Amino acid sequence: MSNFITKRREPFRFMVWLGIASSVMLFTMLLVAYVIRRAGSGWADIKLPNVFLASTFVILLSSFTLHTAHQAFRHERFGSYRTNMVTTFVLGTLFILLQGWGWYQMIQAGIGLEGNPAGGFVYIISGIHLLHILIGLIFLAIVLAEALRRRPYIDSFVYSVNPPNRLKIKMIVLYWHFVDVLWIGLFAFLVVHHGVDWQLHL
Repeated sequence: MSNFITKRREPFRFMVWLGIASSVMLFTMLLVAYVIRRAGSGWADIKLPNVFLASTFVILLSSFTLHTAHQAFRHERFGSYRTNMVTTFVLGTLFILLQGWGWYQMIQAGIGLEGNPAGGFVYIISGIHLLHILIGLIFLAIVLAEALRRRPYIDSFVYSVNPPNRLKIKMIVLYWHFVDVLWIGLFAFLVVHHGVDWQLHL
């Protein structure tokens, strides 16, 4: 009974895990639909823009900086925590910009939502993943704003020992690592089926 009551006090944990489970189901259905449609008529494989590879390195780096921030938070190194949180937010924003650049390159190459369904699937899969990144950036912005408001050590310490705050940051880190791993899996899937266009397009 007490365990049930405790869980009721942690709606954010439930929300994050529900979101992860829903995302796994959604992308599983998308990839199944991709495989089925690929065997149909009118399909022509396309090359992914090389900037997608750059964005993959960026999102990997953001997971590292967020992990470093979380460790700093747990060990009361609040200056390092704030620095790495800012870096993570910047890298997440850069990921979005790089993905947008990739879409621009695809459009310039004549790959749109209509015609060849391969291009449509790339836009949809990467676009839905970008929505996940935007959600993550909103969460990061909230905790970053809280961290920047509490620059004095005592304020940061009081914030850090509050169990709901510790849980919130833990769940945000979990979610961000999830969208990181999710993109790596999606990108690997698309590369296997399409490859990467290594030519530089400006």
